[in-house]
Amino acid sequence: MPRWLWILATIGVLGWWLSPPLHTARARAPGMLAPDAPRQVYIAQAHSFALKDFEVTPLANFEITARVLSRADYHLDPESSISPTDLALGWGRMSDSSVLDRLKIGQSSRWYTYHWDAPGPPIPLDEIIRSSSNMHMIPADKTVAAMLRKVRPGDEVHLTGELIQAKRNDGAVWRSSMSRTDSGDGACEVVYVQSLVLM
Repeated sequence: MPRWLWILATIGVLGWWLSPPLHTARARAPGMLAPDAPRQVYIAQAHSFALKDFEVTPLANFEITARVLSRADYHLDPESSISPTDLALGWGRMSDSSVLDRLKIGQSSRWYTYHWDAPGPPIPLDEIIRSSSNMHMIPADKTVAAMLRKVRPGDEVHLTGELIQAKRNDGAVWRSSMSRTDSGDGACEVVYVQSLVLM
């Protein structure tokens, strides 16, 4: 193969690998798909375990049924070795199409964003905050990882697992939020996903 053709093919593969996937939202009729808030139960005495370059410490058992508002896949940051995907999830009125149709939702750099046009948000801002979150997904096994790859915006999912802290070998710590009412830096949940079901 000529060198120029090999270089062109390499650039094409890298472009495909680094570009965000095209995830078309699945349409849903108005109405709350997931009315209930997530459930968590603190773990009093957790046993840490190794996962690739991280020491994982469970903080709480976690269960949620939610609508997928957006997803983003990651390949290059240090956390992507254990968490290849973030899901922005919504419950309560943040799972209702009549509300979501008036919001612009996006994700990048492990952040979840929402915007609205005038005159203001479709529901109060504090309700948006407490009824949605960006969650870093850490699949517990190959079955969960395969299911996670199938998830698309608009889907309703049910997942169980643990909110965790992940300490990297170099000392960096990735710790889950333990509240649904926070926002900004540190407000994302880090979820060790033990089961994932598309509803």
